[in-house]
Amino acid sequence: MPFAFIEQMKSVIHFDALGLSPIAFDFGVWHLFGLTLHPLIHWYALAYITGILLAWRYVLFLLKQPGAPMKPEQTDDLVFWSTLGILVGGRLAYVLFYQPAILENPLEIFKLWEGGMSYHGGMIGVFLAIWWVKTTNHLSWLRIADYIGCAAPIGLFLGRLANFVNGELWGRPSTMPWAVIFPQAGALPRHPSQLYEAGLEGILLFAFLNYQFFATKARLHPGKLAGFFLVGYGLSRFIVEWFREPDVQLGTLSWGLTMGQTLTIPMVIAGLLLIITSKKREISL
Repeated sequence: MPFAFIEQMKSVIHFDALGLSPIAFDFGVWHLFGLTLHPLIHWYALAYITGILLAWRYVLFLLKQPGAPMKPEQTDDLVFWSTLGILVGGRLAYVLFYQPAILENPLEIFKLWEGGMSYHGGMIGVFLAIWWVKTTNHLSWLRIADYIGCAAPIGLFLGRLANFVNGELWGRPSTMPWAVIFPQAGALPRHPSQLYEAGLEGILLFAFLNYQFFATKARLHPGKLAGFFLVGYGLSRFIVEWFREPDVQLGTLSWGLTMGQTLTIPMVIAGLLLIITSKKREISL
């Protein structure tokens, strides 16, 4: 092994040294009615729950601004159906696009606590939830999507932090001083691509969307904020995929892109169309 590489290995971050564990709370072993139970709460699950709750509260805050597209009490139905859409859509899309081998043992689909969710699928689930709430309450689909888009980066940020804590979805080999050696990925230092995504999809996208909401007239152009979200998320994911290790069972696809990059292309196109056509839908307060 070259001397320079050995020195570089000494300067990188070793994941095990961070003292992180995927388990947030361990309640020990319980013996109830002849059963032995070992209840655990994982950071991954907490990230989803906390992200949904915080996004819900933030949407309620946005609805207090003039020109809200729905009543605050109508968000209860939206949160319920959106949560269902995230779980079902996210898990099914992950299985179909990333781990189709799970279909050989269908019960494995329900093991959400082990991780394995596709944001693209979860997004489709949320869109279907918005459509259902819109239809049953005679609301504007695009205007609700605008408000949801402004809050969605909260969940993205927490989800990517949970990925890092789990030591999963690591990046490609790297020589950067902040590279991390993930034990499950071997001895090579790698990009902490989970944190790159947390910064781009979470912090930066949240800041941009909410600047557009409060400092411009974007929310008066139905679909514009939703379009900004689709383009922002799609570009962020496309960029980070160059630093993220492709799924081992898929690798780089025959056309030179990863599955994650491929799935962002229709998302970006749809977002651009929403932005371009939003001016025609302008409303007045």
